[in-house]
Amino acid sequence: MGALMSRFWFMLFPAKEYKIVVVGLDNAGKTTTLYRLHLGEVVTTHPTVGSNVEELVYKTSDLRLDFLHTFGTYCSFMGFIGSLVWDLGGQDRLRTSWATYYRGTHAVIAVIDSTDRARISIMKDELFRLLGHDDLQDSVILIFANKQDLKDAMTPAEITDTLSLHSIKNHDWHIQACCALTGEGLYDGLGWIAQRVTGKAQT
Repeated sequence: MGALMSRFWFMLFPAKEYKIVVVGLDNAGKTTTLYRLHLGEVVTTHPTVGSNVEELVYKTSDLRLDFLHTFGTYCSFMGFIGSLVWDLGGQDRLRTSWATYYRGTHAVIAVIDSTDRARISIMKDELFRLLGHDDLQDSVILIFANKQDLKDAMTPAEITDTLSLHSIKNHDWHIQACCALTGEGLYDGLGWIAQRVTGKAQT
């Protein structure tokens, strides 16, 4: 009976689906971020080779996240936004394949290791390369300044200056301080994406 009601509700109020890609250099915390949102806990991760993909449902009314793994089916309720999230490998040899996943993307999450001062310029180059891609012209950009729990972490303001984020004119963007290990800041960032992508869909 419950399955029948869910199916009926889905017919009345189908979820709006959005595609999000998660990019960043290796060891930035992309996979930890994804699974902290997915499971609400930290899992042991290994360097991503290729991509991970998870389906999530974001409830806009109370900022609650639910992940659905019901035999590959997709159910939803009124007020939910469905997202397919792609976590792309960050090693140098894999970054050239990022563009393979861009088509149909509504939002990009760039995860930054806020302690990695030595490679922040590399991430800047990668960020502006993806901003210029035709398939991302209408995408919004969220920068997660990860590892803010560490004392040597760059502040969001410092990262903003180093990445020249204020020079981005053709995309909505936002930088969010976060700690993937504790989850602090992650839901705030996802809330920003939800507001932006639904707003674009209505215009």
